[in-house]
Amino acid sequence: MPAATGTFPNETFKGEISAIDPKVDTDTRNVQVRATLKNPGNKLLPGMFATVSILSGQAQTFVTLPQTAITYSPYGNTVFLVEQKGKGADGKPVLLAKQSFVTTGRTRGDQVAILKGVKAGDTVVGSGQLKIKNGTPLIINNAVTPVDNPAPKPEDR
Repeated sequence: MPAATGTFPNETFKGEISAIDPKVDTDTRNVQVRATLKNPGNKLLPGMFATVSILSGQAQTFVTLPQTAITYSPYGNTVFLVEQKGKGADGKPVLLAKQSFVTTGRTRGDQVAILKGVKAGDTVVGSGQLKIKNGTPLIINNAVTPVDNPAPKPEDR
């Protein structure tokens, strides 16, 4: 837990959380925390204010898809994966749609974490799912890219 003070703007003081008050302020959703900081040279004095950064949890990596790539339905959420099935008469790969049930996780903006059903490196159909079913031949056209913004902002059009 690094802390910085206005008196010493170029120094950080490291410490640990020693207690967390279980009471949450319902108006502000704040929680009182007690921390123990290392104070080399006794620079920190009682009554000083500090800006504190609390690091919690560890970074996690997820496979994410734009929301438009997922078909939500009562019997389960699905995506269409692109499978290569040999080569056609023209020597180009034959691409077919394969429906896959997925378990979705948290959503951030236009992105949805996929917990099961898709692995890193899979090619997924991003739009037009209503027009295809298992085994439908596909042509990849990346002229239109679906929105995949982690922090979308409303805009007037």
